[in-house]
This record gives sequence, structure tokens and C-alpha cells, in this order.
Amino acid sequence: MADKAKVLVVANRTAESPELLEALRTRAIHGPCEFTLLVPSTPHGLAWAANMHDEGNEEAEQHRAAFVEELRADGLDVAAAKVGDPDPLAAICDESNFNEYDELIVSTLPLKISKWLRVDLPRKAQAATGLPTTHVVGSENVVRSGS
Repeated sequence: MADKAKVLVVANRTAESPELLEALRTRAIHGPCEFTLLVPSTPHGLAWAANMHDEGNEEAEQHRAAFVEELRADGLDVAAAKVGDPDPLAAICDESNFNEYDELIVSTLPLKISKWLRVDLPRKAQAATGLPTTHVVGSENVVRSGS
């Protein structure tokens, strides 16, 4: 039997979206795999202007923790979950330079509101890593109050 494919999953505000969860379930059905979740600490709103390198950490950590719990509860194999650089492309490059992956899944908000799509992140990430890349359009988790 072949080794498990190592899949890097990159998401922030869409981390707990049903669309991303469904994409990961579908990927798991297609063959043995383990997921590493990477949540760039990208701040949004006015926080970005105040302090790009620190403002997104708390929110990213909340997404990371909640999503890992959700994936594991769903029976998916999560090898690791990390908070990364505020620049999502830098976070992806850092992670893929230090660890080997077979695939990349990038989850973004819909085009009208996604900063990541405005900078063409899925295509740039694929070009930078050379990994087969799947783009998932997710909805933002609106369950949390105050965030």
C-alpha cells in the first residue's frame, strides 16, 4: 500500500467553512492522505493598518484550533496545524520549504471579498511550490460573536 499523500491546506477566515470541510472529505475518499493545516495570520479590516505582523495571530489561532477539532471529529487525519506568516504566499513557501508535501489546497473567500484572490494566491502558490493545487471557495465562519 502506498504512503499517505501529504496535503497542505491553507485557509484563514474560511477555515471552518462547510465548503472546505467537504473538499477535504472528498480528497480523503480519493486515497490515503494526511492534512497539515496552515493558517496565515493575515489580519483584516483596520487591524491590518495598525500592525500587520501581530494583529492576525489571535484570530488565526482561533481558526486553527477550531478547524483541527472539526477535522479530527470528522475522522480526518490531521498531522499538524500551524499559524504562519501574515503574508499567505510567504507562509506557504516557508512551510513547503521546510516540509515535503504532495498537494496543496488553498481556501479563499469568494472573489468579491477575497484579498487572496485579488493577488492571485492559488496560482502564485502553485507556481512557487510546484504542487498540484486545488482552490476551494469557502464562506466565512460567522458563528463567533465579537470577531
